[in-house]
Amino acid sequence: MKPTNIGAPDYFHKVVDCQWACPAHTPVPEYIRLIAAGHYSDAYMINWRSNVFPGILGRVCDRPCEPACRRGRVDKEPVAICRLKRVCADLKDDIQDRLPRAPEKKNGKRIACIGAGPASLTVARDLVAIGYQVTVFDSGAAPGGMMRSQIPKFRLPDSVIDEECSYIIDLGVETHYNHWVNSLREVLAEGWDAVFVGTGAPRGRDADIPGRKEAAAHIQIGIDWLANVAFGHTTSISKRVIVLGGGNTAMDCCRSARRLGGEDVKVVVRSGFEEMKASPWEKEEAMHEGIPILNMLVPKEFVHDNGKLKGVLFEKVRAEYDAKGRRSLIPTGEPDELMECDEVLVAIGQENAFPWIEKGIGLEFDKWGMPVLDPETLQSSLPKVFFGGDAALGPKNIITAAAQGHAAAISIDLFCRGKKLQERPPPMVNLVSQKMGIHEWSYDNQVSEEERKKVPVKALEKTLKDIKLELELGFDPFMACAEAERCLNCDIETVFTVKTCIECDACVDICPTECITFTRDGEEDDLRGRLKAPAKNTDQALYVSDALKTGRVMVKDENICLHCGMCAERCPTGAWDMQKFFLQCAEAGTEVRKT
Repeated sequence: MKPTNIGAPDYFHKVVDCQWACPAHTPVPEYIRLIAAGHYSDAYMINWRSNVFPGILGRVCDRPCEPACRRGRVDKEPVAICRLKRVCADLKDDIQDRLPRAPEKKNGKRIACIGAGPASLTVARDLVAIGYQVTVFDSGAAPGGMMRSQIPKFRLPDSVIDEECSYIIDLGVETHYNHWVNSLREVLAEGWDAVFVGTGAPRGRDADIPGRKEAAAHIQIGIDWLANVAFGHTTSISKRVIVLGGGNTAMDCCRSARRLGGEDVKVVVRSGFEEMKASPWEKEEAMHEGIPILNMLVPKEFVHDNGKLKGVLFEKVRAEYDAKGRRSLIPTGEPDELMECDEVLVAIGQENAFPWIEKGIGLEFDKWGMPVLDPETLQSSLPKVFFGGDAALGPKNIITAAAQGHAAAISIDLFCRGKKLQERPPPMVNLVSQKMGIHEWSYDNQVSEEERKKVPVKALEKTLKDIKLELELGFDPFMACAEAERCLNCDIETVFTVKTCIECDACVDICPTECITFTRDGEEDDLRGRLKAPAKNTDQALYVSDALKTGRVMVKDENICLHCGMCAERCPTGAWDMQKFFLQCAEAGTEVRKT
């Protein structure tokens, strides 16, 4: 194998599994160490720069970082990364003086952002800070988009949305609320230098089955119903409720229904329990609140009596998979099941809707009605129009919307400066030794034996009576510190120096996971099988050195390394060093380095 180029930004970035998995590439271990040290404001600002909404995401993020967490390979459960993010938001000091200041002299470029959701607000934050005049238009009365309209208040209070949106608006973003944009052609005619579309996926899919029209008064689309609940238009619901769907929206619907008077609330899903799109913790919380989840049932008919809903008729199915892993639902042949109910909430997915974008203006859509975009730059077929968030590549989540907002802001900046959009600035990367002495490090390298901490919650008898009462209390400083200690410091990298190594194999002997092997070189497949502990996870690279004096090479399996530093402590010549890797993604205004 070729020796590993540890100077390439992506090599150590992939070793920091949580940061690599985060769409916004937040430096997770860095802010967790700051939380453990009680430096909450510093931790908040690291988050704010990357993911923009630490307090919001600390409550409702989809947590792609946690399944990737290395701790989950050592223990059953990963570090509670998401809830630690909330800690720095809850316990920080006033950070107003740490926020950037927009330059008084603007650069003369005007940017319109359609929608005031997380993608648009990220674009606005990144561009206004470097001299752009940014104007945000939204049909709602306040910023936040789906964060405000579709996430229940018992999960995400308005006060948190207000605070974090104001940090952006107060930078100097011009806003027009209660403003419905009904024509992209008219927007373009206003002479904007670029237009960003961040309107989300505002239309919920319907269940077009017999009885839908006749019983329409008792059947509601989930996301519309959640919005009505959020803004106080809906304050009650029938006692017997069926929620159709297996995603997070369905979980929000059923839990909201319980708080609005639903006594018999069921979630019915066409897939199996493990295949549901809802996050595992969302399913757990619904069941904890006494809501059963019934699987492998396909709705066939809304049963009604002259328009009065009586129930839903379901067909029982089983899943079969073809050679390519594609699923088909096959009827089991068992009798259909009628579930009685008074009201149905349909939460079977969301779709994009662009009725305000006229045909014939040069903006292309694909066969699914989605804009045709460059997936890296998010530029549409109309060069000055960019998309992001759910409006761009379909419904995802808040952290993906923020990441796409960053990417679109870079593209808009390059476009307005007449630069090539594909020549994008690289991330800022740093690698610094943590050596304080012969066997001392500037970080705590002891592997904690603590189990994952559970977030304290308020009593159900209180929260189920008040739809605006936040359920979770969050970690206190002591619980936060104990949970932060579970982090394995994956960004403290093991760096090997060939010319210093005397091939004594002391590092091999001391390594608790047997991730280091000195052996003859070979092709990767062969080499992976010859290691002291065979390296079966090909998603993470092998760290391979240049040839040593004996002709052997050092090979380390990054997948099972605990970053404990024992190899560096044991090495008599200092061939191993523990070096902190820090990567901050590029932002709008960053220049491409000249080579």
